[in-house]
Amino acid sequence: MFRRTRQFISRFRWYFIAFGSWFLVWYYFALPKQLFTDPTCTVLYDKKGDILGARIAEDGQWRFPHNENVPEKFAKALIFFEDKTFYRHIGISARGIGRALKQNFSQGKVVSGGSTLTMQIVRLMRKGRGRSISEKIIEAVLATRIELAYTKNEILAYYASNAPMGGNVVGLDAAAWRYYGRTPDELSWAESATLAVLPNAPSHIFPGKNQSRLLEKRNRVLKGLYEQHEFDTTTLITAIAEPLPSAPPDLPQMAPHLMDRLIRYGHKGKGIHTPIDYQLQDHVNRILQRHHEKLQENQIFNAACIVVDVNEGNVIAYTGNVKNEDPEHGSDVDIITAPRSSGSILKPLLYAGMLNDGLITPGMLFPDVPTHISGYSPKNYYQRYDGVVPANRALSRSLNVPAVRMLQQYGIAKFHYLLKRIGFSSLVFPSSHYGLSLVLGGAEVSLWDLAHVYASMARVLNQYPDFNSDLYKRPRLILEDTTAQPFSESIEPVLNPASIYFTMQAMVEVARPDEDANWQYYSGSSRIAWKTGTSFGFRDAWAVGVSPGYVVAVWVGNADGEGRPGLVGIEAAAPILFDVFSRLPKTGWFKKPFDDMAKVPICRLSGHRASTLCSPTDTIYIPQSSLATQACPYHQLLHLDQEGKFRVDGNCVDPSEMKNEAWFVLPPVMEYYYKSRNPSYKPIPPYRSDCIAKTDEQQMEIIYPKKPSKIYIPIGIDGEPEKTVFEATHRNKNAVIYWHLDEYFLGATSSIHQMELKPSRGMHTLTIIDEEGAKITQTFEVLSK
Repeated sequence: MFRRTRQFISRFRWYFIAFGSWFLVWYYFALPKQLFTDPTCTVLYDKKGDILGARIAEDGQWRFPHNENVPEKFAKALIFFEDKTFYRHIGISARGIGRALKQNFSQGKVVSGGSTLTMQIVRLMRKGRGRSISEKIIEAVLATRIELAYTKNEILAYYASNAPMGGNVVGLDAAAWRYYGRTPDELSWAESATLAVLPNAPSHIFPGKNQSRLLEKRNRVLKGLYEQHEFDTTTLITAIAEPLPSAPPDLPQMAPHLMDRLIRYGHKGKGIHTPIDYQLQDHVNRILQRHHEKLQENQIFNAACIVVDVNEGNVIAYTGNVKNEDPEHGSDVDIITAPRSSGSILKPLLYAGMLNDGLITPGMLFPDVPTHISGYSPKNYYQRYDGVVPANRALSRSLNVPAVRMLQQYGIAKFHYLLKRIGFSSLVFPSSHYGLSLVLGGAEVSLWDLAHVYASMARVLNQYPDFNSDLYKRPRLILEDTTAQPFSESIEPVLNPASIYFTMQAMVEVARPDEDANWQYYSGSSRIAWKTGTSFGFRDAWAVGVSPGYVVAVWVGNADGEGRPGLVGIEAAAPILFDVFSRLPKTGWFKKPFDDMAKVPICRLSGHRASTLCSPTDTIYIPQSSLATQACPYHQLLHLDQEGKFRVDGNCVDPSEMKNEAWFVLPPVMEYYYKSRNPSYKPIPPYRSDCIAKTDEQQMEIIYPKKPSKIYIPIGIDGEPEKTVFEATHRNKNAVIYWHLDEYFLGATSSIHQMELKPSRGMHTLTIIDEEGAKITQTFEVLSK
C-alpha cells in the first residue's frame, strides 16, 4: 500500500509540483488590490464630523466611503451574533462548519453556511454567487488569504463598510445616519445591536419591515452581551426598552451647492471633511430663507451668503442659493462662484489703494459736482451733489461722482492691476474694456473672491507687524486639503496696514437703518466694517462685512439677471448681512498699526495736510504714505479793507491799511453746490468798487457742458429734439451773465444761471461774459440719437 502510494507520488510528482506552484501563485494573487470597487456616496461632513449632506452612489445605494474605524459596541455585537471565534480563527472555523452541518442535516435543507465574517466579506466581494460547495471552498480559501493580508480590525472595517443593512442601505456608516441620524460612534448598545443583526437577512428584516423578528434578534444579542459582562443590568433594561427605528428619513442637505462644487473639483464618491460649522450653516440657511420669503414678493428669487473665519482662513458657512419651489428660478445655480456686476462693492479698495500710494489723506476733499468725462457722466444715487466731500465720507456714503474722480486720478490701469493682484480672478478683460465704470459696477466679481479679498485685508491687520506667508491664502473648503496654495506667496501685504485700517474705519461709518434691531445691536462695541453695492438696472444687490474674526459676504438678486425695483444693497442684502453677524461671536475691533502711521496737523475744513494758512487744524494720525500728499490748496490769503467786507489791492489801499485774512475758497462750481448744503461757508468777498483787481482768479465756471463734451439731444414724443439745460455759476451771487451760442446772443441770467437751448447737430461754441468783461468759451459737439 505504502509502496504503491510512493510509486504514485513518484510517478506524478511533477504534476503535483506544477499544481502546487500554480496554486501558490494563484493564492498569492487571488485578492484584488482593492477588495471592494463599488461606487460610494459623496458625503459632506462639518468640522465636528456631523453630516451636512450626502449624494447617493451611482448604483442607487446608500453606501458611504470606507471607514477604517469600527466602534467597539458594534464590533462586540457583531462578533457575538455572527462569529464568536473571529479573533481565533484564520478565516474558516471548524466549529462553525460543524454547527452548520448539524443544523442542515437536522432541517433537511441548507439553513446555515457556517461562514465566518471573513468568508462573508468574500461573498460580498463576489456579489453572492450562491451557496454551492464549490463556492464555499473558494470563499474559505480566499478568506484565509484575507486573514494573511489584513489585520482583524481591518477585516472588521471592510465588513462594516460593505454589509447590507436593508433596502438600499449598505454599510454601518450609512445605516447609522439613515436609521438614527448620527455617527456610528454615537450609537447606543441597542442601536449597535440592531445594526449588527441586519446583514443576516437584510432583504427580509430591516427597520420598517418584520419589526417583531428584528426586535427578537436584537434583544437576543443584548442578553448575550450582558451575559458576557459587557454592561450592567441597568444598561440591559434600558437597551431592551429602546424602540426600533422606523423607515429611514431623508439625510440632511445643508450645503448642496458646496457639495456640487466639491464634486466638480474631483471629490465624487468621497467623504469630505469641511470646516463648516453645522449650527451656523443652519442659521445662515434659515436667515436667507426667511428673507427670501419677503423678497420673492418683489419677484426677487435668489440669494447667497458665505462666511469666512479670518484667522484660520476657513469657510464656516456656505449657502450658494436659497430654495425655490419653481426650479425655473435658478435655485441650482451656485451664486458664490458666479461672476456678477460689482456695483459699488469695490469702492473701498480704490480708497485703500489711493491711501497706500500717498495720493490722499483719509479726509481729503474730493469734488462732488456734475461730471462729464469723455462722454461718461456718473450720477450719485440720490441725484444730489455736495460740491466737495471728504474721501472717507464719500466712501461711507457710497457717492459715485467722487469715486469716479478718484479713479480718474488713481488710474484705471493701476486700479485694474491692484484688483487682480489682491485676488479678483474674474477681471478677464484689459482695463480699457472697463473704463471709469470699473469702480461702479463695470466689472464682474464673485462672492468667493470678495470674501477672500476682504478676509486677506483683515488678516493683514490681525498679523501686524509680524506677517506670515498665508496673508493671501484662499478660503479653505476641505480640512484635510494640504495641496491648496495661497493666491500670493508674498509675505508683505499689497496694501499697507494703515491704509487698510483707515478703509475699515470709513466702512464702519456707513449709516444703518434705524428700524432694524440687529443693526443697532452692532452699533456699539461690536463694530463691523461693511459696504453695500447695487449694479446697474437693479440686477445685483451686494453686502460685505468685516470684523477681526469674520467676513460675511451676501448677494441678492435673480440668477437669470432680471432687475427689479428696490433691489439695492442697503435694502435687500445688508439686513441679511447683519442677521448673520448676530449669530457670530463678538470679536472687538482692529488694533491701530501705529508704526505705519504719522501724527500730523490736518486742515479741519479740507482734510489736507495743513498749510501755514489753515485754521482751524487738528493733529491726527494718518498713514505714513499720506505724508506725500500736497498741503491744503483751498486756503488763500485775502487782502481786505478794515471792515473785512471787500477785497482790496495796492491800487486802491495802502498795504498798511489792509487786513490780511486766510480764507477757505472753493472753485466756483464746487462752491455753488457746497454753500447750499453748508450755510456756514463764507463766499469770498467781492472787490471794492474803487479797486481794479489784476488777478487771474476764476470768478465763474461752466457747469454743463464740460470740455471737451459730446452731448445727445433727446427726441420728444412729438419726434422733435427736446431742449437741453446749460448751466454756469459765478462767485458773485448778484452777477449778470450774458450767454452767446456761436456768436449769437441768447440772453442774460442773474442769480440762477441756466439757459435752455436746442442746438442743432454738429460743433458749437458757447460763450458766457459777466459784467466785468470776464469771458469763458466752451466748445461742444451735438450727436444725433
